Amino acid sequence: MLSSLALGLLALSQNALAQSAAGQSTSSKRGLVYVPSPKFPGDDKIWVSSPSDLSWYYNYRSEPSQAFADYPKLQFVPMLWGTSSSPSTDTSFLDSVTKQIKNGANITYVLGFNEPDGTGGTGGSNMPADTAATIWKKQMEPLRELGVKLGAPAVTGSPNGFIWLKNFFNACTNCTVDFFPVHWYGNFEGLASHLGQVMGTYPNKTIWITEYALANAPLSDSQYFYKTSAEYFDRIENITHYSYFGSFRSDVSNVGPNAAMLNQKGALTDIGAAYLGRPATGNIPKGDAGRNSIFAGWVAVSVAVMLSMTL
Repeated sequence: MLSSLALGLLALSQNALAQSAAGQSTSSKRGLVYVPSPKFPGDDKIWVSSPSDLSWYYNYRSEPSQAFADYPKLQFVPMLWGTSSSPSTDTSFLDSVTKQIKNGANITYVLGFNEPDGTGGTGGSNMPADTAATIWKKQMEPLRELGVKLGAPAVTGSPNGFIWLKNFFNACTNCTVDFFPVHWYGNFEGLASHLGQVMGTYPNKTIWITEYALANAPLSDSQYFYKTSAEYFDRIENITHYSYFGSFRSDVSNVGPNAAMLNQKGALTDIGAAYLGRPATGNIPKGDAGRNSIFAGWVAVSVAVMLSMTL
């Protein structure tokens, strides 16, 4: 059953749909979940070509991506992805972010662990809550002294996520988070209910939706989900940032071809164009990766991050 808060959020979304004008919308809240394509590096230019609504990005790493070095409008948000081989002594993330700030980088936010309640097979950092608390105190909390706002660990959208967060905060005494990242890959009704639960559990905190899409759905459903959720996010004041998971070609998408923002030829789909604030393209995404395929770009990112943390 939907909570009263979730029902209220659904009503807001329905009002937004009724009031929205035809055509594309723009929003300063939108960011990029950057997943590099080694085979098609030219795709990177799509996200920074004018016009583009994107104002920030993250890449699951502590260091910015060279692809966007010449685009200061796109603010980089570092992420402490997971653990290392020596969590009690490692300060590599803290050192990296501190150095970037001292060198003039505009870093005002950082993101916590990526799906620590999830498995490595799905891109999760798969770490115990008490280990995460130890790392947080050593590498995240000191950044507050530099004026950096801290994003809580981004757990999965499953019930286990709330359990993991409860254990984390029990272990991480005197730890502070400024906002809560959310991941979701189901329908809009489930998303609204989940966000209502997050807001009810952690009131007076802002929300970032840092990964979301309707996975493995028909094209019309995927497009409706995108339109509904974007209008909804833009209506809710304490949702300050959101980043759609789809910055890749449809034929390598592990969330279904219809969720991708690029078709198999690297052209913007209607979802991709709308996300950047552009008119619809009519480009139909197609996929040939198969149901059991692995999204190579995402796996490469996860493996590279894990390897860097063991060095």
